[in-house]
Amino acid sequence: MIVKKLRLERNWSQEQLAELCGLNVRTIQRVESGNKASIETLNSLASVFEVDVSTLTEEVTVIDKNSEDWKGLPLWFRLSLAGSRSKRSAIVAELAMVLLGFVSWLMIDPNAFITPFIFLFAYVMSWVNRYGDKKKVWS
Repeated sequence: MIVKKLRLERNWSQEQLAELCGLNVRTIQRVESGNKASIETLNSLASVFEVDVSTLTEEVTVIDKNSEDWKGLPLWFRLSLAGSRSKRSAIVAELAMVLLGFVSWLMIDPNAFITPFIFLFAYVMSWVNRYGDKKKVWS
């Protein structure tokens, strides 16, 4: 959840945030680990961070391509996501290849030379996305 990012941007500890919000530390820990929060908890956090509640509930998964973790990943992986900064766009590319593969297979010719390569590319993209999940590249 974005709560941890907002807290770290302000250089607050979980204890400080809990005190400012009137919540206990365990609640902050649960929220930061991705567990669901009550509307009262979200309202308290939104008030302290001076953001809208919807900001706290949206999950944005973006790759930080300037981090040392990113630079430590294999070159083939970094190149495969060269035009993609978010998990969403990587998944969209994967699904677009699957759809294009089916269109090619049904509309053009199932024996066409390009159709297996489109499906192969979709498979590779799915593998890359799962590798990214495994390595936790999406922040």
